[in-house]
Amino acid sequence: MKRDGATISLWQPGITDYLPKGSFKENAIYDVVIVGGGITGISTALLLQKAGRSVMIAEAQNIGFGTTGGTTAHLNTLMDCSYDHVANRFGKDNAKLLAKGTRLALDKIREQVKEIDIQCGFKEEPGYLFAQDRQQSKELEKIFEASKEAGVEVEYSSTTPMPIPFSKAIVFARQASFHPTRYIYGLAEAFERAGGSIVQDCRVTKVDENELIDIDTSKGSVRAKSLVYATHIPPGVNMLHFRCAPYRSYVLAVKLSNPKDYPEGLVYDMQEPYHYFRTEEIDGQKFLVAGGEDHKTAHEENTENCFLRLENYIKKYYEVEEIAFKWSSQYFEPADGLPYIGHLPGHPGNMYVATGFGGNGMTYGALAAIILTEMIVAGQCEFEKLFDPNRVKPVAGFNNFVKEAADVVGSLVSGFFSKTKLEEFTELAKGEARVVKFEGQAIALYKDENGKLHAVNPACTHIKCTVNWNVSEKSWDCPCHGSRFSMDGEVLTAPARKDLATINVEELVEK
Repeated sequence: MKRDGATISLWQPGITDYLPKGSFKENAIYDVVIVGGGITGISTALLLQKAGRSVMIAEAQNIGFGTTGGTTAHLNTLMDCSYDHVANRFGKDNAKLLAKGTRLALDKIREQVKEIDIQCGFKEEPGYLFAQDRQQSKELEKIFEASKEAGVEVEYSSTTPMPIPFSKAIVFARQASFHPTRYIYGLAEAFERAGGSIVQDCRVTKVDENELIDIDTSKGSVRAKSLVYATHIPPGVNMLHFRCAPYRSYVLAVKLSNPKDYPEGLVYDMQEPYHYFRTEEIDGQKFLVAGGEDHKTAHEENTENCFLRLENYIKKYYEVEEIAFKWSSQYFEPADGLPYIGHLPGHPGNMYVATGFGGNGMTYGALAAIILTEMIVAGQCEFEKLFDPNRVKPVAGFNNFVKEAADVVGSLVSGFFSKTKLEEFTELAKGEARVVKFEGQAIALYKDENGKLHAVNPACTHIKCTVNWNVSEKSWDCPCHGSRFSMDGEVLTAPARKDLATINVEELVEK
């Protein structure tokens, strides 16, 4: 299973039992077209199909390609934006509504695992949050009181399942974990059995709102009564891109020397950025899955240092036999702490979006499916107002900005650049990348391990920010809104719709 980077996650190998069978039907009309084949898109598609709607999923790569394939798969009612912050910003009633929604999401996942018989290792287990100093302890007390008042099952605990020293801890009941790609592949198979269609390698390139929504893709055109962007962040230029900050998080899946050391439960510290841990057993093999070292996308010069810091942190408390997998993944942090689920801003009719999940993507992905299905089928949902994307109001002049910035095309550089001159100018080592100014042209240049040069225009095709190289994932990442591109400029992550323009590098042949 491909994913949006060069590293391999724990969830990629062995996904071969089922592959989507959907085929593209030119000019077909669907009740709903869903863009994106991660947990949000597939969960929503299955619920809508079971509700009697005809649904197509358009996935630009393969299902699980994005963040679902790179998550750590924590299922929480303990959220990144804690209940005390939600109560302060949105009111205590809305904190209770959030607790109700997250519980509903976890219960829906458990129900579907049982109903469809998905072999994904779903397991309910406690979640521990611990403080390590006086200030963290004060914050923990606030989180505890607000969580309790919101109706979350939480208690103080005198222990945690990890050997990390702490001053105070609380434990949340009925959290859960699972194998995320086995789960979504199980949902996808059930969706196709119910009559739905999944079309992979199908990138949506243009959308026009008419009586029906006209949707152009890399495979042809279809129409739909409703469109759902389940792409983690919507493509194009939208106000939501300025209210969702892109971050990357780093994960190690390690084998421990002592089989008795694997913790039972989900565990979180309160450092900034925080670390998070759990155990995953796959086909009889156990792994300690540890994450952290988060930073804004493209704001870390050497991402390998993030893995190194995480490795050193784990080795302070455990004897590590092997680092079996290491990977990073992207998430979008919402400005006010809660995700944006509902009508796409500027499109109040039949276009929907789900984004800004922060570090709780699996829970919010399942909740978004419930919300969007109820909005499309019943016309309303009790969670609609709380997560309304239109709570973000445009600033003066924004519409003009969108008009000018939408779908920027990476200008194709004319002519050829000499490989010999470029190499002399840049002095790139194998595996190294750099953005340079050469003969009046900005060039994003990468030399692969075989010595081949890959050159692209570094202007992100979203709104022309200059991309930076991600050494771990071998991708060009945009520091403004999180668009990501392969070494050859192919779009990996929205909001960009278009690839970076490639630059011709001439091979000089000696005679």
